[in-house]
Amino acid sequence: MAATKTTSTVGAGLVLLVLSAAQFLMTLDSSVMNVSIQYVANDLHTSVTGIQTAITLYTLVMASFMITGGKIGARLGRRRTFAIGLVVYGLGSATTALAPNLGVLLLGWSLLEGLGAALIMPAIVALVAANFPEERRSAAYGMIAAASAIAIAAGPLIGGAVTTFASWRYVFVAEVVVVGVILVLLRKVADQPAAAHGRFDFLGALLSIVGLAATVFGVLRSSQWGLVNPKPGAPTFLGVSPVVWLVVGGLAVIWVFFLWERHVQESGGDPMVRPSMLRHHQLVGGLSLFFFQFLVQMGVFFVIPLYLSVVLGLSAVQTGARLLPLSLALLVAAIGIPRFFPGLTARRVVRAGFLAMTAGILVLIGGISPDSGAGIVLFPMLLMGLGIGALASQLGALTVAAVPDSESAEVGGLQNTVTNFGASLGTALAGAVLIGALTTTFLAGAGSNSAIPPDVSQAATVQLSGGVPFVSDAQLRSELATTTLSKPTQDAIVAENATARIAGLRAALWVLALCSVIGLFFTGLAPRRALAEQRNRGVEASSG
Repeated sequence: MAATKTTSTVGAGLVLLVLSAAQFLMTLDSSVMNVSIQYVANDLHTSVTGIQTAITLYTLVMASFMITGGKIGARLGRRRTFAIGLVVYGLGSATTALAPNLGVLLLGWSLLEGLGAALIMPAIVALVAANFPEERRSAAYGMIAAASAIAIAAGPLIGGAVTTFASWRYVFVAEVVVVGVILVLLRKVADQPAAAHGRFDFLGALLSIVGLAATVFGVLRSSQWGLVNPKPGAPTFLGVSPVVWLVVGGLAVIWVFFLWERHVQESGGDPMVRPSMLRHHQLVGGLSLFFFQFLVQMGVFFVIPLYLSVVLGLSAVQTGARLLPLSLALLVAAIGIPRFFPGLTARRVVRAGFLAMTAGILVLIGGISPDSGAGIVLFPMLLMGLGIGALASQLGALTVAAVPDSESAEVGGLQNTVTNFGASLGTALAGAVLIGALTTTFLAGAGSNSAIPPDVSQAATVQLSGGVPFVSDAQLRSELATTTLSKPTQDAIVAENATARIAGLRAALWVLALCSVIGLFFTGLAPRRALAEQRNRGVEASSG
């Protein structure tokens, strides 16, 4: 077997370093950009909305082309596709670093880097399968997933430090350098040869791109346009938010895509995704667990920085430092579980992972307050890290183990599509619930507060019906200073806003905790045996 030969002649650590470094880069951009939005906007003479659009389009391009990227890897060979993706991604990073305006930023970051990531990420999944025997894949996939989560947690720290002491552009310059190093070392990684034959399924590719793009774009725009009821000033179609039509329409196109893929497979062609793969309970279970993990994980990564930076007033660097315990715990669990507890069943490990994430969120709900301080996040972050690390140690190997190695690139495309969709939905859901609860609590509090005149409360109800912005006390006081409101009224508004902020954060966390509990029900699809013991490909989880 190629994997056995590779790991016996080439240091497994070097192979993991190459693949983990690529995964780290793919995830780093968004978390870095999120803390540098204002600086980038000022540098490019554009608005914050323009930079947020670039962030949205990067996620959109990456998610939309992921299935297509996986199939291209199956046809061209995984290492070659990985290298092409790196070149495209490197060109995008260089273009972004030199961008003089928003248009060039959109070309370099949103388009080129997004397309590069869509080629790279499915290939990573297949290359792990090609370079590691089954008994070592859980640890390898755990390390890859850990690299991604660490990039999310460390992004604010890296972005804040580089932006504060130098320029946001240096992050992308460094990415070009890292891409060059990975390309040099790539020859040490064993390839998984091309396995696909026949005509490329262009219609299937088009349907998958359109369906995924519409669905993900709708989810990403929900916070601006409203989930169902359109927000003031947002577009509307037949009385409801465009989000509804985009998501429903996108899902309908995806349904048509699977009907077409079934037709192509039954006709003896080469489909983008083989619908027959989805008969494996283990694969479906793994994809479902990936979805819920990233939904909860990215929702938490959205909420916690808001608490630390807006409520507590920490800088980007300080916020990133508070998230580092999660990264350390994640590494310990992702690497330690396969190494020291190889006999634990996959079902037990993933179930423990979701329980740890749920516990971390519940502890956080009970602890956050305007006066609790930054230290309150330490224990919840450790629990979250252990939970994510436990899942990372199993899920990558769990999905790939359900199918033959020749289909691992297709699984990689599905896996990364599901994770990107879960991440987009988690961020959008947490944001929508947070703003909704914040608005409801603030307007109710302002209406019953005797220090706030009725006319001011009524005006606020009309003006803020689309959502109260999540701002710090200092930002709100600065805005109120430009009004004619009395000092007691301003103080009362600030106090109500502080109360409403915590209510919004808690509401978002409660929803994420509920999603984590729902994820627990899907852990029953994981096998009742250790993945290291699973030798036969295509074994369904229910047979265990």
